[in-house]
Amino acid sequence: MRAPIPLYRAGWGWLLGHRLLMIEHLGRASHQPRFVVVEVVDRKPNVVRVASGFGHRAQWYRNLRANGVAYLSTGTAHRVLAKVQLLDAGGSAAVLREYSRRHPFAWRLLGPALTSLSGDAVTPIVEFTRPEGWTPHHTPPSRCHAPSRAFLIRSRATSARRAGGNP
Repeated sequence: MRAPIPLYRAGWGWLLGHRLLMIEHLGRASHQPRFVVVEVVDRKPNVVRVASGFGHRAQWYRNLRANGVAYLSTGTAHRVLAKVQLLDAGGSAAVLREYSRRHPFAWRLLGPALTSLSGDAVTPIVEFTRPEGWTPHHTPPSRCHAPSRAFLIRSRATSARRAGGNP
């Protein structure tokens, strides 16, 4: 799932639809940006949930557990700061039951793979929500660097420069 990362970083993630999203997280030791593209298992207003297919061993999952910093890119939303919550086994099981009910065919294919890959009794689910105090447009610059207070959206031109492309 590394192939879509350059698309998302260049602001073209919308080509992949809303079933996938890119998570930008920070390395546990290096504190350098890391990227992973995962499938969305549940989406509600202001809430997105994803499964950690490799369970608690997944590097991105371990990074989120260590520092809780995540920026999401999906559809036309680009690099939006999100509050991270790692669901417990009961919450994860409930999300997966709902997914299996809504998508029985996909679950027949995906369910056994998730269980065997993760090595956990229940595949862990990560829930992303808008941080408290988020406003879509008029966030004062002084609050832009407070992770618990505001969503940050980077312009496509800034992302292109960061990815090494032309603005």
